[in-house]
Amino acid sequence: MSSVTLKALFSSQTRVKLLSTFLLHPEQEYFIRELTRLLGEQINSIRRELENLRRIGLVRSRHKNRKKYYHVDMTFPLFVELRSMFSKEVQTESPVIASLKNIPGIQLLLLAGSFMGTESKVDLLIVGSVKKEVIEALLLQEPSLKNVKYSIFPEADFLYRLSLKDRFIHEILNDPRHMVVHNTLQKQIEEATAK
Repeated sequence: MSSVTLKALFSSQTRVKLLSTFLLHPEQEYFIRELTRLLGEQINSIRRELENLRRIGLVRSRHKNRKKYYHVDMTFPLFVELRSMFSKEVQTESPVIASLKNIPGIQLLLLAGSFMGTESKVDLLIVGSVKKEVIEALLLQEPSLKNVKYSIFPEADFLYRLSLKDRFIHEILNDPRHMVVHNTLQKQIEEATAK
Protein backbone atom coordinates (compact mmCIF):
# COMPACT_ATOMS: atom_id res chain seq x y z
CA MET A 1 0.00 0.00 0.00
CA SER A 2 1.40 3.40 -0.93
CA SER A 3 1.98 6.17 1.58
CA VAL A 4 -0.47 8.26 -0.46
CA THR A 5 -3.25 5.75 0.26
CA LEU A 6 -2.35 5.57 3.96
CA LYS A 7 -2.33 9.35 4.20
CA ALA A 8 -5.68 9.41 2.43
CA LEU A 9 -7.08 6.92 4.91
CA PHE A 10 -6.11 8.68 8.12
CA SER A 11 -5.94 12.39 7.37
CA SER A 12 -9.19 13.49 9.02
CA GLN A 13 -11.04 12.94 12.30
CA THR A 14 -14.35 12.45 10.46
CA ARG A 15 -12.74 9.80 8.27
CA VAL A 16 -11.35 7.97 11.31
CA LYS A 17 -14.86 7.91 12.86
CA LEU A 18 -16.32 6.62 9.59
CA LEU A 19 -13.62 3.96 9.27
CA SER A 20 -14.28 2.82 12.81
CA THR A 21 -18.04 2.59 12.17
CA PHE A 22 -17.70 0.72 8.86
CA LEU A 23 -14.85 -1.60 9.88
CA LEU A 24 -16.34 -2.63 13.22
CA HIS A 25 -19.82 -3.23 11.74
CA PRO A 26 -19.14 -4.59 8.24
CA GLU A 27 -22.59 -6.11 7.93
CA GLN A 28 -24.33 -2.74 8.41
CA GLU A 29 -25.40 -0.20 5.79
CA TYR A 30 -25.76 3.48 6.61
CA PHE A 31 -27.26 6.49 4.87
CA ILE A 32 -25.69 9.95 5.19
CA ARG A 33 -28.11 11.52 7.70
CA GLU A 34 -27.87 8.44 9.92
CA LEU A 35 -24.07 8.80 9.96
CA THR A 36 -24.24 12.52 10.80
CA ARG A 37 -26.43 11.70 13.83
CA LEU A 38 -24.38 8.67 14.84
CA LEU A 39 -20.99 10.39 14.63
CA GLY A 40 -21.96 13.95 15.55
CA GLU A 41 -20.33 15.39 12.41
CA GLN A 42 -21.46 17.89 9.77
CA ILE A 43 -23.27 16.47 6.74
CA ASN A 44 -20.80 18.07 4.28
CA SER A 45 -17.75 16.53 5.94
CA ILE A 46 -19.48 13.12 6.10
CA ARG A 47 -20.40 13.39 2.40
CA ARG A 48 -16.84 14.42 1.45
CA GLU A 49 -15.19 11.64 3.48
CA LEU A 50 -17.58 8.99 2.16
CA GLU A 51 -16.64 10.04 -1.36
CA ASN A 52 -12.92 9.77 -0.48
CA LEU A 53 -13.39 6.28 0.98
CA ARG A 54 -15.48 5.27 -2.06
CA ARG A 55 -12.74 6.49 -4.42
CA ILE A 56 -10.09 4.45 -2.56
CA GLY A 57 -12.40 1.41 -2.86
CA LEU A 58 -12.99 0.72 0.84
CA VAL A 59 -16.64 1.84 0.82
CA ARG A 60 -19.38 1.08 -1.72
CA SER A 61 -22.78 2.64 -2.16
CA ARG A 62 -26.16 1.54 -3.47
CA HIS A 63 -29.59 3.09 -3.81
CA LYS A 64 -32.49 1.64 -1.84
CA ASN A 65 -35.90 3.25 -1.20
CA ARG A 66 -34.72 6.53 -2.79
CA LYS A 67 -31.81 6.75 -0.32
CA LYS A 68 -28.13 6.15 -0.93
CA TYR A 69 -26.70 3.55 1.46
CA TYR A 70 -23.01 3.01 2.16
CA HIS A 71 -21.26 -0.14 3.35
CA VAL A 72 -17.70 -1.37 3.66
CA ASP A 73 -16.31 -3.52 0.84
CA MET A 74 -15.04 -6.64 2.61
CA THR A 75 -13.03 -7.60 -0.50
CA PHE A 76 -10.87 -4.45 -0.14
CA PRO A 77 -7.22 -5.71 -0.09
CA LEU A 78 -6.50 -4.39 3.42
CA PHE A 79 -9.94 -4.92 4.95
CA VAL A 80 -8.82 -7.61 7.44
CA GLU A 81 -5.74 -5.65 8.57
CA LEU A 82 -7.64 -2.37 8.92
CA ARG A 83 -10.45 -4.04 10.83
CA SER A 84 -7.99 -5.67 13.18
CA MET A 85 -6.17 -2.37 13.69
CA PHE A 86 -9.39 -0.46 14.46
CA SER A 87 -10.79 -3.15 16.76
CA LYS A 88 -7.57 -3.19 18.78
CA GLU A 89 -7.61 0.62 18.92
CA VAL A 90 -11.20 0.63 20.16
CA GLN A 91 -10.62 -1.93 22.89
CA THR A 92 -7.46 -0.34 24.27
CA GLU A 93 -8.46 3.32 23.91
CA SER A 94 -12.18 3.26 24.54
CA PRO A 95 -13.31 5.15 27.64
CA VAL A 96 -16.28 2.77 27.67
CA ILE A 97 -13.99 -0.25 28.13
CA ALA A 98 -12.12 1.62 30.87
CA SER A 99 -15.47 2.38 32.56
CA LEU A 100 -16.62 -1.24 32.25
CA LYS A 101 -13.44 -2.45 33.96
CA ASN A 102 -14.19 -0.13 36.90
CA ILE A 103 -17.78 -1.21 37.53
CA PRO A 104 -18.00 -2.75 41.00
CA GLY A 105 -19.06 -6.38 40.82
CA ILE A 106 -17.48 -7.21 37.46
CA GLN A 107 -15.03 -10.07 37.92
CA LEU A 108 -14.28 -10.97 34.31
CA LEU A 109 -14.44 -8.86 31.17
CA LEU A 110 -13.56 -10.46 27.84
CA LEU A 111 -13.52 -8.74 24.45
CA ALA A 112 -14.42 -10.82 21.40
CA GLY A 113 -16.26 -10.43 18.09
CA SER A 114 -16.39 -6.87 16.78
CA PHE A 115 -13.83 -5.69 19.37
CA MET A 116 -11.21 -8.12 18.09
CA GLY A 117 -12.22 -8.45 14.44
CA THR A 118 -13.34 -12.06 14.90
CA GLU A 119 -16.55 -13.99 14.31
CA SER A 120 -18.11 -14.69 17.68
CA LYS A 121 -21.56 -15.21 19.20
CA VAL A 122 -20.90 -12.24 21.51
CA ASP A 123 -18.61 -9.22 21.45
CA LEU A 124 -18.43 -8.87 25.21
CA LEU A 125 -18.47 -11.54 27.92
CA ILE A 126 -19.11 -10.23 31.43
CA VAL A 127 -19.01 -12.22 34.65
CA GLY A 128 -20.18 -10.73 37.92
CA SER A 129 -23.13 -9.10 39.62
CA VAL A 130 -23.98 -6.19 37.36
CA LYS A 131 -27.28 -4.98 35.93
CA LYS A 132 -27.75 -5.12 32.18
CA GLU A 133 -29.09 -1.52 32.24
CA VAL A 134 -25.68 -0.31 33.51
CA ILE A 135 -23.89 -2.09 30.65
CA GLU A 136 -26.33 -0.77 28.04
CA ALA A 137 -26.10 2.80 29.33
CA LEU A 138 -22.29 2.64 29.06
CA LEU A 139 -22.31 1.11 25.57
CA LEU A 140 -24.71 3.81 24.33
CA GLN A 141 -22.14 6.48 25.24
CA GLU A 142 -20.06 5.44 22.23
CA PRO A 143 -21.96 5.40 18.90
CA SER A 144 -19.71 2.73 17.36
CA LEU A 145 -20.63 0.33 20.21
CA LYS A 146 -24.41 0.58 19.97
CA ASN A 147 -24.77 -2.82 18.24
CA VAL A 148 -22.46 -4.71 20.58
CA LYS A 149 -23.76 -8.16 21.61
CA TYR A 150 -22.96 -9.12 25.19
CA SER A 151 -23.61 -11.86 27.73
CA ILE A 152 -23.65 -11.41 31.50
CA PHE A 153 -23.18 -14.40 33.81
CA PRO A 154 -23.34 -14.46 37.60
CA GLU A 155 -20.05 -15.90 38.92
CA ALA A 156 -21.58 -19.19 40.18
CA ASP A 157 -23.39 -19.84 36.87
CA PHE A 158 -20.26 -19.08 34.84
CA LEU A 159 -18.03 -21.38 36.92
CA TYR A 160 -20.67 -24.14 36.88
CA ARG A 161 -20.97 -23.97 33.08
CA LEU A 162 -17.18 -23.92 32.83
CA SER A 163 -16.89 -27.07 34.98
CA LEU A 164 -19.45 -28.78 32.69
CA LYS A 165 -17.25 -27.92 29.69
CA ASP A 166 -20.04 -25.70 28.28
CA ARG A 167 -19.21 -25.22 24.61
CA PHE A 168 -20.17 -21.52 24.40
CA ILE A 169 -18.03 -20.58 27.43
CA HIS A 170 -15.08 -22.73 26.35
CA GLU A 171 -15.01 -21.43 22.77
CA ILE A 172 -15.01 -17.80 23.89
CA LEU A 173 -12.53 -18.26 26.72
CA ASN A 174 -10.07 -20.37 24.72
CA ASP A 175 -9.97 -18.39 21.46
CA PRO A 176 -6.47 -16.85 21.43
CA ARG A 177 -7.74 -13.85 19.42
CA HIS A 178 -10.05 -12.80 22.25
CA MET A 179 -8.74 -10.56 24.98
CA VAL A 180 -9.41 -10.70 28.71
CA VAL A 181 -9.11 -7.10 29.94
CA HIS A 182 -10.17 -7.70 33.54
CA ASN A 183 -10.06 -10.91 35.56
CA THR A 184 -10.30 -11.55 39.29
CA LEU A 185 -11.42 -15.17 38.78
CA GLN A 186 -8.23 -16.78 37.47
CA LYS A 187 -7.89 -19.19 40.42
CA GLN A 188 -11.57 -20.23 40.29
CA ILE A 189 -11.38 -20.68 36.50
CA GLU A 190 -8.34 -22.95 36.88
CA GLU A 191 -10.12 -25.00 39.57
CA ALA A 192 -13.32 -25.30 37.50
CA THR A 193 -11.44 -26.45 34.39
CA ALA A 194 -9.27 -28.90 36.40
CA LYS A 195 -12.32 -30.85 37.67
